[in-house]
Amino acid sequence: MIRLRHYSRAQKYFSLNAIRYAVAIAIVLATTAQAVARQRWTVEQANAWYSTQPWLVGSDYIPANAINQLEMWQADTFDPKQIDLELGWAESIGMNTMRVFLHDLLWQQDKEGFESRLDTFLSIAEKHHIRPMLVLFDSCWDPFPKLGPQHPPIPGIHNSGWVQSPGAHALQTPSEYPRLEAYVKGIIGHFAKDQRILVWDLWNEPDNDNDGANGAYGRFDPKDKAAIVAELLPQVYSWVRSVDPVQPLTSGIWTGDWTTESLMSAVARIQVNESDIISFHNYGWPEEFERRVVALQRYHRPIICTEYMARGAGSTFDQTLPIAKKYKVGAINWGLVAGKTQTYLPWDSWRHPYILDQPTLWFHEVFHTDGTPYREREVEIIRDLTGKATPAASATGTSTR
Repeated sequence: MIRLRHYSRAQKYFSLNAIRYAVAIAIVLATTAQAVARQRWTVEQANAWYSTQPWLVGSDYIPANAINQLEMWQADTFDPKQIDLELGWAESIGMNTMRVFLHDLLWQQDKEGFESRLDTFLSIAEKHHIRPMLVLFDSCWDPFPKLGPQHPPIPGIHNSGWVQSPGAHALQTPSEYPRLEAYVKGIIGHFAKDQRILVWDLWNEPDNDNDGANGAYGRFDPKDKAAIVAELLPQVYSWVRSVDPVQPLTSGIWTGDWTTESLMSAVARIQVNESDIISFHNYGWPEEFERRVVALQRYHRPIICTEYMARGAGSTFDQTLPIAKKYKVGAINWGLVAGKTQTYLPWDSWRHPYILDQPTLWFHEVFHTDGTPYREREVEIIRDLTGKATPAASATGTSTR
């Protein structure tokens, strides 16, 4: 340490100036580093990254004992043993990725603890050869998220406890944006070089109005939600790129006409033009799924479907997954294990709760809570398409392919 009291006045002057100069240079360098933070990947960069990946197959994942993102990640309810068990089931059928939702309030509550729990999750996923896609924000369902104990599932209703991030108040309050920026830069900055993470998904269905005035939650969303998001989403991309993550960025388009960019919504155009890789949602029949894929090929970038598979709506493993493989489109279905989210129940349960009777078909999910497949034939199809040997074949050293 320099002790200025041993210096002459002139020496002190020059020494202090040298320190000020060094500080000024550091500030300039930091500012320059931010100014040249990485741009959107080129088509060549995106495809070079994708060429090193296996065919990506997985689920939108939350453990069966959590009703939403907060219950999954908060210290009192975070359950590594349950996660380890369930990701083992996913690995056993050839899944190699999971799409997992985070929440801004978790960072506000306990950023060091949240980072530590996320690190634990990533280690468990790595053990099972799974590289997750992590979702920062989500505009779906309850716009009033609250930390602490979460309410139990509402009987007979699909996804009765899922919460938005940010909530309605934060979304329409610009003074909250510095907090959201700190969350984005903090969590991504901490894991920016972590190869255990596959992709950053910046915002799930950003302009989803939750059925507007007719929805259970839509009437509580900001009336100008799409316009607010159209202003904020580009800022989120900028925040992320300022910390220079090695992983690609995306946000999945989910509704509307995508055949030409002029027909797409303002938010959808931002999503496809800011993303390094293209992602989308589709719960329709296989013919519609294929049309969506073909329409998105005009961007010449890797494509991942980050939500599909709703049996009662016509989206199934046996029909949709082979199309995804044909085009080397990543395929992430909603739901791994039937649990507190109750997403094995259909969307219409919000109007007609399944209390006395159960639906004819499970809507989402692959496994019962004991690890038994909902349909054995489905997991056989997934194993076959991913090239994963069945447990019996693996034990004898033979292959199913």
